[in-house]
Amino acid sequence: MKNDIDIDITIPSHTRHLRMVGTIGEKVAEELDCPEELRESLSCQLAVVLTEGLVNAIKHANRADPDKEIHIRINVSDKNLLVRIYDNGVGFDLDSVPAPSFNSQTLEDKGRGVFILKSLMDTVKYKRSNGGNVLEMRKKLA
Repeated sequence: MKNDIDIDITIPSHTRHLRMVGTIGEKVAEELDCPEELRESLSCQLAVVLTEGLVNAIKHANRADPDKEIHIRINVSDKNLLVRIYDNGVGFDLDSVPAPSFNSQTLEDKGRGVFILKSLMDTVKYKRSNGGNVLEMRKKLA
């Protein structure tokens, strides 16, 4: 399997770009040299984690300020898919976000995105980086 891909995207902090970046993620996965079932699954998963990660960066980190930018890096090797989303917000503790309650009458509005990211990826980290923050999500391919 040969899957060396490196994509670097910078977008304004606006939700109108979500579909475009999600589509880029789908197309990256569709080009992978791996079994078709894995390719199809990764295509959907990558679109979802990019969209959820970007929504959090836009709404929470950058406070929907279109003058702020979000930087996205997608790296694929034979063994790993690595997605990094950089923001300029104050940051937060990823592990302090509680899992949403799915058994109550009202579905909680907080924590769903982080729950989805952690469910679809093998590792999810959020840390300070170069004066901002980076959401780093990794999926093993082999």
